[in-house]
Amino acid sequence: MNDSHSSVRLARTLLYVVRYVMVSIWLGGLVLLGTNVAPLIFRNVPAPTSADAMTLVFMRFDRFAVASGIMLLAVEIASALNARAALQAPNLLGTWRVLLASAALVSRLIEAAWLAPAIASLHRNGAVRGLGTLGETLARLHGWAEASGKIEVGLLLAYIGIVAWSESCPIPGSVPASAGPIGTK
Repeated sequence: MNDSHSSVRLARTLLYVVRYVMVSIWLGGLVLLGTNVAPLIFRNVPAPTSADAMTLVFMRFDRFAVASGIMLLAVEIASALNARAALQAPNLLGTWRVLLASAALVSRLIEAAWLAPAIASLHRNGAVRGLGTLGETLARLHGWAEASGKIEVGLLLAYIGIVAWSESCPIPGSVPASAGPIGTK
């Protein structure tokens, strides 16, 4: 094996490692916070302390998730450039990876830049979910944040599926033989 093949293989390996670490941090954090941390805090810590604590937790998580999303997108761009350098044609699966990672990042940016600060401001102003005008606004924004998080999880799971599928293809961008029409080989 010559040095050119070794460097391409090393670059691909590094891209895979970074890709998996970034998506693991992002998706794992979303699932852990949404299914364990938030319910535990809201069940066991009295209001408004529970809301203040979770606001801080989610705002800190946003930094990690946004950074992971940016790195994930950078990996996909680097993968496209790596494929181009190896004289491989751009592929549909690579395009889907970029689209899914981008959509998930946009969702997280909306949460980080708009929803989380708005929710934090409402908490600082004494809003209690469902009570009064501020509470109704808080409930609505909280619902949007929950929906955004669920959409993000779905997009990231789809991304992982596309990554796994694209890695099973013998030629980048091709469809695995097992993915043909039902009843064919």
